[in-house]
Amino acid sequence: MAKRTGRKKSQLPDFYYEGYLEKRSFKDKTSRKLWTCLSGNTLFFFNEKRDNDYLEKLDLYGLISVTDDSSPDPNLDAARFNVQMTNGNIKFTAPSAESRELWKGFIYSVAELQVPSSLNLLPGQFHILKEMVQKEKERLANPLTEQSPTTVRTDMPACYYKVPRLEAELLLEREANKGNLLLRDGKDGRSFAITTKQDLDGSIFRHYRILTEPQGGFYIDVDKPVHFDTLHDLVNYMVEKTKGSLTPLIIEGQYDKNISFISSDNENGERTQQPLPDPAPAREAPMSVTGKMTSDEPELPAEENTPAINREEEKEDETHHYISVQIPPKPEPRKILMPPSPAPRKTLPSKPATNSASSDIPEKSKILSNPEIKKQILPAALSELKLKLGQKVNIQD
Repeated sequence: MAKRTGRKKSQLPDFYYEGYLEKRSFKDKTSRKLWTCLSGNTLFFFNEKRDNDYLEKLDLYGLISVTDDSSPDPNLDAARFNVQMTNGNIKFTAPSAESRELWKGFIYSVAELQVPSSLNLLPGQFHILKEMVQKEKERLANPLTEQSPTTVRTDMPACYYKVPRLEAELLLEREANKGNLLLRDGKDGRSFAITTKQDLDGSIFRHYRILTEPQGGFYIDVDKPVHFDTLHDLVNYMVEKTKGSLTPLIIEGQYDKNISFISSDNENGERTQQPLPDPAPAREAPMSVTGKMTSDEPELPAEENTPAINREEEKEDETHHYISVQIPPKPEPRKILMPPSPAPRKTLPSKPATNSASSDIPEKSKILSNPEIKKQILPAALSELKLKLGQKVNIQD
């Protein structure tokens, strides 16, 4: 059993089967409910399904047997089974008897690379186990493809640099005061390497090859290989075992807080460093608005028949009401075009109404109707009439 210290769930091989199991090993005092994933020939245990970092793992290379456990459980639906390893016995509790049979089938098949016929499974489930065994055989045939630098680079130590052997030595020589150990890609592109620099009558460089294990993890390819779960563990091992003589090379670049540039004087040719001037803040253009109350009603077009004099007077009046105010622009109301309304016709002053009967009476009859004038005219008219009648009588005689 190995404690989890580095790799992420996304960097593991494909999961063949996963689900919740209660686990209790010979080291555990109580059982723990963990999300369990079978990846390759290794069981990985997580606190929850959504977790990315696993707590521990169990390699199935040392599997001896997988058997049922008939001891009672408080949960009547739960089913127990034992996994016997070379270094001890581990007890598991599945949520149901069907889940227990599947776990037993996957664990035994991936460890022995064959499907057991003694399990109580459906034909479709046996077919899934056969496909899983075929995938596992293909994975073991190409052990370096799944643990290449490109698949684990997201979890690299800070002292990792993508440089070849010669550039690694030059980098350690140039940055000697910042560290003397770095991690880099191997020559074949599928492995890693550690390059170190120490001083003993001159600079001494050493290179160690790092290979990946088929079941996951890494080891230093030396006479007595040392195995690690992660590259972080490998770097920490080199630092601890050398009592700090080897320290990781970590180059932290600093970023300037102000923008500057080199300026040259055309007169004397002197070059100086000048700060970049601060950009001027953007100004908002002032807007002119009238002091009159505005309404949301759409504006109607001006009347065509309005006299020009009146329109000029209105413009003169409006010019005295403009105020300059800086306010955020508002969307103008959409104008609705309406047909021009005709101007009211001008009418002459009306005369006082007169009686139609009196208007038809001649002026002469009005005069005769006056009694005073009548007294003066009648005698004269009678005398004149008598005179005319007398003349006619004389003519006839």
